[in-house]
Amino acid sequence: MSVDVVTLAVIRGALETVALEMDNTLPRAAFSTAIAEGRDYADGIYSKTGEVIVQGRESLPMFIGAMQFSLQKSLEQIDTNDLSPGDIFIVNDVYLGGSHLPDVKLFQPYFYKDELCAFLATCGHWLDIGGNVPGGMNPYAREIFQEGLRIPPVKIYSGGKINKDVLSMIMSNVRTPREDYGDLMAQIKALHVGETRLNELFKRYGRDVLMESFDELKARAERQMRSYVREIPDGVYTFTDYMDNNGVQNKPLVINLKLEVKGDAIHFDFTGTSESTLTFANVVETATRTSCFVAMLHIFPDVLINSGGFEPFTFNIPEGCFLSASPPHATAMNPEICGRVVDVVMGALAKAIPDKVYAASYATSNIFKIAGNDPLKGRYLLASFWGGGLGGHAKGDVLTHGVAPSTSAKTQPVEVYEQRFPVLFNRFAIREGSAGAGKYRGGFGAIYEIQIARGEGKTVNVADRGIIAPYGINGGKEAKRNEIIYYLGGKEFIPPMVTKSEGVELKKGDKIVIKSPGGGGYGDPLERDVDLVLKDVKMQYITIDDAEKDYGVAIVKRDGKLEVDFERTAQLRQHKEQQR
Repeated sequence: MSVDVVTLAVIRGALETVALEMDNTLPRAAFSTAIAEGRDYADGIYSKTGEVIVQGRESLPMFIGAMQFSLQKSLEQIDTNDLSPGDIFIVNDVYLGGSHLPDVKLFQPYFYKDELCAFLATCGHWLDIGGNVPGGMNPYAREIFQEGLRIPPVKIYSGGKINKDVLSMIMSNVRTPREDYGDLMAQIKALHVGETRLNELFKRYGRDVLMESFDELKARAERQMRSYVREIPDGVYTFTDYMDNNGVQNKPLVINLKLEVKGDAIHFDFTGTSESTLTFANVVETATRTSCFVAMLHIFPDVLINSGGFEPFTFNIPEGCFLSASPPHATAMNPEICGRVVDVVMGALAKAIPDKVYAASYATSNIFKIAGNDPLKGRYLLASFWGGGLGGHAKGDVLTHGVAPSTSAKTQPVEVYEQRFPVLFNRFAIREGSAGAGKYRGGFGAIYEIQIARGEGKTVNVADRGIIAPYGINGGKEAKRNEIIYYLGGKEFIPPMVTKSEGVELKKGDKIVIKSPGGGGYGDPLERDVDLVLKDVKMQYITIDDAEKDYGVAIVKRDGKLEVDFERTAQLRQHKEQQR
């Protein structure tokens, strides 16, 4: 390597800063709540062959692969000799390495002194992309054509000028052209910021130093990941988890993993996984690969985030299973499925390195949408996703009401919803008792009660973990399941598929209650520090009965204060041990 280590470190930091500045630009300029407040987006710099060099720290983890694979497959579709400065391509085709249709990606070739040196890329979850339900996420979709507009890689900008025909075609096929156009312009602004900053780097260090640094950063990421993999004992580790259902048939979908560690490499074999479904419950194989990579990055967070980290991994994702869907299968349930794949990888490696992995997180985005008419503001489309508890870990208790390991999209402020849409939040609170018990418990989910304040609407729910609970590891217990309950005209209604539904009609005064899952526990609950149990009771995270039932800790009230009854606690824990 001719680039010295100090210069390489400076260039790495500078590249990360470029991507971060793109990350900061996009939500500030975006129109929709999904991007502006929810942060459902990603930005990055890619090699001229489409491999990720760096991704922004605020970007969604799942887009690490989705952006790379989408760019690489797009480059196979276009004439790379026809690229010029000022070109920007738009694409959302799932079957070109994508995720689901609302995730719209833009790619801009970067030229330095008339030579193609890299690509800048950005991805944002648009509010609507057409299809037969608002928001493009229909549990009853039978094929991808029902989910929305499928855009191949086409130039939205050519030589710095917008392609008005392409723009008109897209905006004529979405329900929210104002928000989608605003988000498109925000993505373009992020690309322009990245181009400006990258120009500064190339002028400072020169083309040769930058290109060599790209290669060296990739090589270092591969070496890092391989060194960590070597620390995992060789062997074959298996794990099976389930999706609740496919949105139409109420039977579980199996995700079966055989993970083989050999030296500095891992092979992921998903033989035995359920077949492709006739609904939206499918993902493409590149999404499955990305999910495995994201899981490994959570286990070994020191690894540089670039394409080199992919190299130690090989895959067998059988054709015809719902983790390797082919056209024209629908794929809108991508976020839920990818989150479960992360959990499955963690579950398998918990048998090899239990001190380094997490128990199952809540792992459901709880995507909830309402489309309707507001008598004050006209037609609207509310799109939301909600947090839950993370899985317990050997280092201690984990985050309550966080984001799942597969994403970094945040719960949007309820005040924003109430200002922009005809809804009221009657309740937004931590969900008591929802965390899985353990030496280190999982995080807690939350409760949201949303009421229609004006007008009417219809809903779409895309969620999971309503039947199959988040698991615990190393003796930890499972967390509470997801619950979605409607109150229509004062009467309780639970959808037949529990957490998946479309077309539920709402009127003024109707309510929706979402109770998100907690995370699974880590370690034997009887080994939990009694003071931590007492603290959770005082914080009203768990009840006195929960403390006794789950942890064998007796808590009493003396002189108006909650205290641990140590004699009774010793008896309880001894009795529970004897019952095992």
